Amino acid sequence: MSSSADRTGRADRTAGHESAALDEIELAGELMIAATASSAERLPTARIDEVLLHQPPEAEEPNAPEG
Repeated sequence: MSSSADRTGRADRTAGHESAALDEIELAGELMIAATASSAERLPTARIDEVLLHQPPEAEEPNAPEG
């Protein structure tokens, strides 16, 4: 027989899996949007990182003084 604690533990694990699945679906959707917006045949690795890691595009560094 299962106790209510056992049922609660299973519910908690299921909720965790559902949350992870929803996160993966959201990330896949964001990648599809980025791929659709890109004119390139393949989405560059840097752009994939931006989407998945929610990082802003790398700005070009201003000319740093040499020496």
